[in-house]
Amino acid sequence: MLRGLARFRFSQGGLAATALAVSLALGSAVAHADAYPDKPIRLVVPYAAGGAVDIVARAVGQHMSQVLRQPIVVDNKPGASTNIGLDYVAKAPADGYTIMMASNSLATNGALFAKLNFNPAADFAPVARVGEASLVVVVPAKSAITSLKGLVAQARAQPGKLNYASAGNGSSGHLAGELLKDAAGIDVLHVPYKGGAPAITDLIGERITFMPINPLEVVSHIKAGTLRPLAVASASRSALLPNVPTSKEEGLPNFTASVWWGLVAPAKTPVPVIRQLNTAANAALADPEVRKQLNQLGVTIVSGTPEQFGQFVKAETATWQHVIRKAGITAD
Repeated sequence: MLRGLARFRFSQGGLAATALAVSLALGSAVAHADAYPDKPIRLVVPYAAGGAVDIVARAVGQHMSQVLRQPIVVDNKPGASTNIGLDYVAKAPADGYTIMMASNSLATNGALFAKLNFNPAADFAPVARVGEASLVVVVPAKSAITSLKGLVAQARAQPGKLNYASAGNGSSGHLAGELLKDAAGIDVLHVPYKGGAPAITDLIGERITFMPINPLEVVSHIKAGTLRPLAVASASRSALLPNVPTSKEEGLPNFTASVWWGLVAPAKTPVPVIRQLNTAANAALADPEVRKQLNQLGVTIVSGTPEQFGQFVKAETATWQHVIRKAGITAD
C-alpha cells in the first residue's frame, strides 16, 4: 500500500514537473515570437547578384525591413543549380533570422537530382508567395512561323525536325519545352546551352527554331524586332507583352509555365514568426513603389498566406515531377 502510494505521489510529481517544463517551453517560444525580430535577418538568394531573383529579393526585402524594423541583408549563394543556397537554408537555425527567396528549383530539384543533402518537400516552411512571370515562346523574326498554332502544326507535319533551345538541362525553358511537347503531342529536339545568352544568340541567328523563356530576357529583342513572340504560356495575358496571345487562346490551355518567386524559411520555424514575415512580405507587395519595380520586370504579383504558398509549391512539384520523369530529364 505504501509502495503504491509512493508510486502515485512520484507519478504526480513527474506530471507536475512535465507540465512545468512544457509551460516554460511554451512561454519561451511566445517570448521569442514577441521579441522577434531583434537583430538583422539574412535573406539568401541562390543566384548571383544582378539577376531577376536577386532584384526581386532586394525590392521586397528592403520594404520588409521597414515593416519589421530590422535590416534584411541579402546574401547571394549561387551554384549547383541553386542547391548550395537551398542546402544552406535547410540547415540554418529555425529562428526566423535566415530566410530565402526561392524559385522554381524548390519544386523541380527533388526530381532532377538523384541525391540531395536536403529534402525540398520537408526542410522548408512556406512564408509568402511573391509573384510569377509566364514564359513566352519566341522565334527568330525572319521565321515563317507566326503563331503557336503554326508552330504546333509544323512540328506535327515534320516530327523530330524542329528544335528548341534552353539555358541548360533542367532549366525552366527546358521543362516548358517538354511540357509543350506533352500538351501538343509533338516531337521536337531539345538543344541545351550553358546559359540563356548564347541560346538567344543562336535563336536570333536562326540556328534554333524556337525557345520558351522568361520574357524579361527577350523583351528588348522583341522590341528591336529581332525576335517574334508567339504566345505566353498562361491563361491570361502578360502586362509586359499585352499584345501577345496566351497559350489558351492558341488552343493549348494545358501549356502553362512560369518562373516564380516566394519566401521560405527552415522547417520548424515558429508559426508566429512565419506570420510576422508573411505580414511584412504582403505589406511590401502592396507598396506602390515595390509594385512598380516588380511590374517593370514583368512580374505578376501574387500575395497570400503561407498555407496558400505551400499548396502552390506542392502543385508545382507534382506537375514538374511528372514532366521530368516522363521525359527522363536529369540535371547536368
